[in-house]
Formats: sequence, structure tokens, C-alpha cells
Amino acid sequence: MGSPELAVEPLHALVRVGHEIVVVITQPDKRRGRGGGLQPTPVKRAAVELGLPVSERIRDAIDLGAEIGVVVAFGKLIKADVLSCIPMVNVHLSLLPRWRGAAPVEWAILSGDTETGVSIMALDEGLDTGPLYAVRRVKIGCSESAAELADRLIAEGSELLLEVLRNGLSDPVPQIGEATYAPKITVEDLQIDWNASVADIVRKTRLGRAWSMFRGHRLKVLQAMDPMHPCEDQVKLLPTGHGSSLSETSYIEPGRVRILGRAVLIGAGTGIVQLLKVQPEGRPVMTAEEWARGARFMSDERLGA
Repeated sequence: MGSPELAVEPLHALVRVGHEIVVVITQPDKRRGRGGGLQPTPVKRAAVELGLPVSERIRDAIDLGAEIGVVVAFGKLIKADVLSCIPMVNVHLSLLPRWRGAAPVEWAILSGDTETGVSIMALDEGLDTGPLYAVRRVKIGCSESAAELADRLIAEGSELLLEVLRNGLSDPVPQIGEATYAPKITVEDLQIDWNASVADIVRKTRLGRAWSMFRGHRLKVLQAMDPMHPCEDQVKLLPTGHGSSLSETSYIEPGRVRILGRAVLIGAGTGIVQLLKVQPEGRPVMTAEEWARGARFMSDERLGA
């Protein structure tokens, strides 16, 4: 049971090692894209390519005699009458009970966590409240994007899932610790407040969909960094001679733009943010340098409402 691209790799892993998939259950086709035509979920597309039967009806798992269900980002709660007939294991991308819910990877980054992981959980009626079969811890990279982290986690989760199934389902252990929740990220959540701290702004851009207003249009800020405290892999992106230059630019009014050599700097509540990659409304993704060259900033211009 799964729907988004994230759930495709575990499906392939199960097929690769020889598990019999009696049915793949996924969400209904939806209208997507500019044409508005009906499009299948990534999991349905993968299942069809693999020659597997596909359904949108959860009870088909019972009718077709499934012995166990594997759930990965299915997007729908499974009711008690189904759970009483078939044991279900869920691959969840967090160290439960931290970050139960729809967006655990994103909230781990937004909250500044340095570690997350994968939990293989026995499914129950609650929201990610079931006991655990296995857990694997994963360090979060300093500049790692949500997409990059999710890819690493689902690879680890697929391996751990196969290990749990190979060893047989032992008695799971209850989740221990304080529960936190990771609700779905909204468009409003992704708007950048330039009065916020540099750390908060940079973390938000790591989700890949952060945005701000510029000249009445939406500007996506797809990658940014803290030039005063760069990650190891970002040092090469700093302005030439940045030590003295940035110290002279230590305060820029929040939202105001300043160009330093090839670097595009924006004032924030606690310092400065260096933009690396952006996407102006209706245009392709480009480097911040390319965008700034075409924008031809006036002296008093700023980002934000």
C-alpha cells in the first residue's frame, strides 16, 4: 500500500527478493499537470510496469488472501476491521515517536535536528502510534535537502524492511519518548520571513519550495546558505575574500538585497543569507547570480511583502 514516488523503491525491493505481491493498493488517479488529464500515482505506474495487479480498494487485500501488508506513505488511515484480518507493517521516515504524521523529513530539517532515521512499525488505528519492529538511525547532513534526505532514508528503510520480513515478525516494542507531530507542509509555511533567524531561513530553503515576493511576483528560493557559518561543502561558494568583505556587510536590513562580487546577499533577522539557486515566477531555475544580473537591482529594493 503506497502512493507517492517515495514508496516505489520499497515495492521494487520486495519484488526483487521474491515476495509474492498479490495486490498493490494505491490512491485513485488524479488530474495533474497543465492538461488536467488523469494521472496514476507513481506507485500505480511502477506496479503496472512490474505486471502487478493494482486496486484502490483496501479490502481487496483481504479478498485476495494477503498474509501481510506493507504500508509506505499510503496517505489514508486503514480501519480496524482490515487490521484485524491482516498484520500491517509501516515504513516511516523518522525515529518514532518523534515526527509522527505526513511530513517527518521536512519537520526534522525545519527543527534543526541533526539525526533522524527509519522506523518499521506495526500499524494500528492511530497516527503512527504502533509498536516498533526495528529502527535505524541516520545523520542529517549540514546542507542536505529534504529530497536528498528522503532518498537516503527510503533506501535505508527498504533494506530494514527486507531484514524484518526475512527474520519474521517478532513481538514489536512500544514507542518510548515524547511524541511530536509533523503535519503536512502548506504553501504558507514555506513563505520566507526575512526577519527570522538565518538558520530558520536556510532550513526552510532546504525543503525545495520556499518562496518570497519580489516586485509583485513570487520568487522561489531553492537553495541558500549562511555565509558566516558555511557547511564544509559550501566554502567554495563564498565570495572571494569573504572574511573581511562579509564582516563589513554584517548587517543588512531584513529583506534588503546586496551584491558582493558574484554573491547575492539578503538581510535577515540575525545576519545575512546568501542565495544560491532561485526560480522567478514563470521562468526556469537559475543561479542567484544569473537572476541578479537580469534583475538590475535598485538601491532600496528588497524581498518580501
